[in-house]
Amino acid sequence: MTDPKIPVTEDELHAYVDNELPAERRGDVEAWLSAHPDDAERVRSWRTMADALHARYDSVADEPVPKRLEIERLERQPRRWIYGAVAAALLAFIAGGGAGWMARGAVASPSLFQNFTDDALDAHRLYVVEVRHPVDVPGSERVHLQQWLTKRCGWDVRAPELDATGLKLVGGRLLPGPTGPASFLMYESASGERFTVYTARADATTTQMRYAKQDNDGALFWADNGVGYVVSGGSDRERLAQVARLVYDQTEKTGG
Repeated sequence: MTDPKIPVTEDELHAYVDNELPAERRGDVEAWLSAHPDDAERVRSWRTMADALHARYDSVADEPVPKRLEIERLERQPRRWIYGAVAAALLAFIAGGGAGWMARGAVASPSLFQNFTDDALDAHRLYVVEVRHPVDVPGSERVHLQQWLTKRCGWDVRAPELDATGLKLVGGRLLPGPTGPASFLMYESASGERFTVYTARADATTTQMRYAKQDNDGALFWADNGVGYVVSGGSDRERLAQVARLVYDQTEKTGG
């Protein structure tokens, strides 16, 4: 086959993977992939990632978007109690000298903890299943993303560097928080594992780190300098704590 007369775009490759490509362009894309093995390999990797995400999250992918996550509705909706078991105890078993890190500050009020973890885990479960549109601003525009979220949120939003944990920045978006806007950042490993970092204003100076779980997803919450943080990921607490520790170390150095 020869290359199509009109070059294939990145969006068309994603649409091809998602079965959203117009029928008249499908043959052109397949011809392009036959002539461009690098793009063909990328498409194969995206399909593998999509299959893994759908296998894990199809049970929640079709759930309606929670009203509090609709950016048009910044007014808070009545809260529900957080799902299932909430481990109020700290993750004291985690290795790496984290005792002081885990036990610092005051204990968060139940409502503060519930509000933040509820919103953060809802957002995490809603967006990690997305392959084509997981974020509004891509990680390749890190500086713009940080500036935009800082301006909209009203505090210094920084996308932590998580390469040490094997995670790259996918990008971010703006969401409603408990009392105003919230920033939402997504990270991904080479295997397709995804973590998210949710931050919003919190009526607290400092709080201990606390753990919450919904089904197969876990979250670690803390607050510092009037900003609440939730790092969400899978059910592996040690892996989650490894990521959260790196986020915490970097946000503490920049003053939140």
